[in-house]
Amino acid sequence: AQAELDVVMAQLADAQARLKSVEDRLAELEKNYNEAVAKKKGLEDQAQRCVVQLENADKLIGGLGGEEARWRESVGVLNKSFGFIPGDAIVAAGTISYLGPFTSEFRSKLVAQWNVKMDEIGVPHSANCDITLVLKNPVQLRGWQLAGLPTDGVSTENGIMMDKARRWSLLIDPQGQANRYIRNLGKDKENAENGMDVCKMSDKNFLRTLENGVRFGRWILLENVGESLDAALEPLLLQQTFKQGGTKMIRIGDSTIPWNDSFKFFITTALPNPHYPPEVCVKVSIVNFAITFTGLEDQLLGTVVIEELPEMEEKKNSLVVSNARMKKELKDIEDKILYMLSNSTGNILDDVELIDALAGSKKKSQEIKIKVAEAEVTEKEIDKTREGYRPVAYRGSILYFCIAELSQVDPMYQYSLQWFNNLFVQAIRQSEKSEELQTRLDTLCDFFTYYIYVNVCRSLFETHKLLFSFVLTANVLKGSKLLDPVEWMFLISGKGLGAADVENPAPEWVDKRMWGDICEMSGVPVFEGFAATFAEDLKAWRDYYDAGDPQTATLCPRWEEKLNSFQKLCVLRSVRPDKIPDGVMNYVIEKQGQRYVEPPPFNLPTCFADSTVTTPLIFLLTKGSDPTKAFYEFAAQMHFDKKVKALSLGQGQGPKAVRLIEEGQQRGTWVYLQNCHLFISWLVELERLCEGFSPDTAHKDFRLWLTSMPCPQFPVSILQNGVKMTNEPPKGLKANLRSAYFKLDNDKLNVTSKPFEYKKLLFALSFFHAIAQERRKFGPLGWNIPYEFNDTDLDISKDQLEIFLDSYEEIPYRVLQFLTSYINYGGRVTDDKDRRLLNCILNRFYCTTMLEEGAKLSPSGIYVVPPDGAYEDFLEFIDSLPLTAGPEVFGLHDNASITKDNKDTNELLKAVMVTESSEGGGGGGGDREAMILTVAS
Repeated sequence: AQAELDVVMAQLADAQARLKSVEDRLAELEKNYNEAVAKKKGLEDQAQRCVVQLENADKLIGGLGGEEARWRESVGVLNKSFGFIPGDAIVAAGTISYLGPFTSEFRSKLVAQWNVKMDEIGVPHSANCDITLVLKNPVQLRGWQLAGLPTDGVSTENGIMMDKARRWSLLIDPQGQANRYIRNLGKDKENAENGMDVCKMSDKNFLRTLENGVRFGRWILLENVGESLDAALEPLLLQQTFKQGGTKMIRIGDSTIPWNDSFKFFITTALPNPHYPPEVCVKVSIVNFAITFTGLEDQLLGTVVIEELPEMEEKKNSLVVSNARMKKELKDIEDKILYMLSNSTGNILDDVELIDALAGSKKKSQEIKIKVAEAEVTEKEIDKTREGYRPVAYRGSILYFCIAELSQVDPMYQYSLQWFNNLFVQAIRQSEKSEELQTRLDTLCDFFTYYIYVNVCRSLFETHKLLFSFVLTANVLKGSKLLDPVEWMFLISGKGLGAADVENPAPEWVDKRMWGDICEMSGVPVFEGFAATFAEDLKAWRDYYDAGDPQTATLCPRWEEKLNSFQKLCVLRSVRPDKIPDGVMNYVIEKQGQRYVEPPPFNLPTCFADSTVTTPLIFLLTKGSDPTKAFYEFAAQMHFDKKVKALSLGQGQGPKAVRLIEEGQQRGTWVYLQNCHLFISWLVELERLCEGFSPDTAHKDFRLWLTSMPCPQFPVSILQNGVKMTNEPPKGLKANLRSAYFKLDNDKLNVTSKPFEYKKLLFALSFFHAIAQERRKFGPLGWNIPYEFNDTDLDISKDQLEIFLDSYEEIPYRVLQFLTSYINYGGRVTDDKDRRLLNCILNRFYCTTMLEEGAKLSPSGIYVVPPDGAYEDFLEFIDSLPLTAGPEVFGLHDNASITKDNKDTNELLKAVMVTESSEGGGGGGGDREAMILTVAS
């Protein structure tokens, strides 16, 4: 039994061993199965992940499609630019540090020299490197331009300098463009998150405003500063901050203020050419924001298109804004893509959120690009239409720079860009319309040119009106490339491109000065050989030299047909310079028309119509002129004679003047302040008062009237904002007669019981008045003492003529002669011989002969008493008279005018010379400067 048990147990053990073996095998198979299932699952998961990654890769590739080429190109450009950093940084830093105060031409010249110098010493730099190339951010620039920064290159440079300079900016801003630009920037919370305040140094709370700006991180714009800055600004300009209790502080005045890093400080001056001492220059970054020719041209183009095609210009502006916005969005999206890619961790194909964001961004980017492309096509079509009006904008820019340079002739000739823009708009609206574009352009250019001439002339002294006509004409022709700059420079300076070396063929009548000018003129290309052939045509030139009117005489045959009218003016300058004013007058008439040498008479109602409560009316005085009578007559005409408060300024009159102005603003009176030039120290206070004028607080009838002699210290802001007028006796016999009759009408000519006699004798009296005025220009040959006869003398004599004609049956000539020559006019005369001469002259005109038909007023018979007629007939007769009167009209020998004419020529050419600038004349300043340097050398 035991044996059987052992056998069974052995079998059991064997069976158990086999079972274990089977179980182990089963477990191994199950393990292998599970591993296989797990591996299968892993492979399936991996396959699924590959599918997802493949899809993500497709999305990523699609999302970044097109970027690779651009990024590769950008990397290549950046790698190349990396090597240019030394030179580019030098140019950018040098421009910001040194070039801010200079004009565009001078900046370009210096930067070009820097580029050449860096090439010489081996400093690597970008080709034609400048600050715009190095530091311009297109998206940021578009934002600046939307805020009012002009689109020209110089303004772009200025914007970059303001943005990158470490010192606060002091902006030379005579046209107020930088001021408006900063104000617009300050309104945008993205720029000035805490807002902006505007102040002046004359404000009572000036320092308090500064302190609040520093404390609360506001922008501060300090405007209209002069050539010196308040000492209290020094810590702020030098940014003298210090730590106190862990807080950054600065001391302003007597106060210690916490410094906010959001604070920004801007300073502007309206002075066109300020002179700041070195101690100011080292504390600020001076930037010249004076408008450029192309910048103004673009602005005027926008203005004319707004008036002519308002819907198109509105669409253009909306496209510019939307393009700027979309390009900014595009830039933000591209920056976001790069940021997400550079900051991604792990396998980028597994970052579903990143890939979805990239795909969405790319989709939006593509949509924006399509819209931008469509908008740019539309914008180009609009620009093509707008370009049709560019000739008008170009003419406007020429005219602005022409009048801007008049301040070099007299400091009182200041004109603001806003004033000019207003005239530009008025001219567009008032000019004759036409469906034909070219006809409309011609009309606009012609109308606006004369409109500017009339408006500027009323503020010019008589001696400068021909100057303005000539400069205006020359600049228009230079802008059209119809005037050679070398010939122009010879005319005004007497210098060509090198003098000819030829011996004087007739020293007995060709003096050293004349022959020198002829030789210089021969250096001008068109006059090549002039000096050499002069001896061959000596008789013809002697006839020309001896002619009474060489400005209209024929040249010798060799040159008559060859030269144009301007070149003939150059010949006149060389041979008979005394007749240059007459020649210039004829040239202006030929090119622009006679109306450009016949300035409109003084018209106070027209000037008053242009004024408001915020714009003073300014009489510019000359020696002996006094507009007071005309002012009071106009006040009576406007029923304001009882509401005039007049004060002659002088030491101690300041408080009284302030009181009159303040009361005038409240009560609506006219305040008439005389002789501002005699109280220079108070003019700063006057400027502060004028800056405070507001239509919201001042009575609508209030007006401030000022009179002043030319005075360099007179505030520019008042002159630019005010309506300027001159009330001098007109220059020329014809202009004097026109002025005398301007104030008349048919009723006033028929006011007496003897209208026939009155009209005849009134014309003779007016002619006498013109002669008395005009003889002064001949110096001691005219009067021993230059007397200041004026319209008051004529008016009282005219009234007496009217009274005595009505009071007596026969005309009392002896009484009229005595009252007029000894009392009315003679009351000013202190020299016995002048008094006798005055009486003799008057006796020629106050006599029975004047009542005869065609009575002569001059020995030559050129001037006669006109036949009886209506007021319009007399005006027509006056307009038919010669523009210039010879000495014989005044009872003088023909040679009497030589000294006067030479003096007039010198004054005219000298004044033209000082109006030459680097910005006028159609924007060809660089060429002109090069030509001037060539001539000078």
